[in-house]
Amino acid sequence: MLSRTHRFHGLGSLRGVYRRGSTVRGPLFAVKYQPNQRRGTYRAAVVVSRKVHKSAVARNRMRRRLYELVRELEDQINGPYDIVITVYQDSLLGEPAARLRGQLKKQFKDAGIIR
Repeated sequence: MLSRTHRFHGLGSLRGVYRRGSTVRGPLFAVKYQPNQRRGTYRAAVVVSRKVHKSAVARNRMRRRLYELVRELEDQINGPYDIVITVYQDSLLGEPAARLRGQLKKQFKDAGIIR
């Protein structure tokens, strides 16, 4: 799980990323990001709508899997970014961890978030 310093806080905290951020889309999720020079480190959020899966248990499992992958890549993140990962496919639940890791790493590289 991500530490508290790497999470968004407050209701309107994602608004700036949604308004001014850039997007890299993949087959299962999209990564919206924006550099944030006012912070010393990155912040990340994973958003899974009820339209993706009705079960809260399944949505939370998707969130936990992606948070863990972001945590594994945190030493490669080059700079303070605000990152929002939006899941839009429920097939993420059955995806092997290695494939998810590869997909997230590819999208982060395309965005310039990691080296």
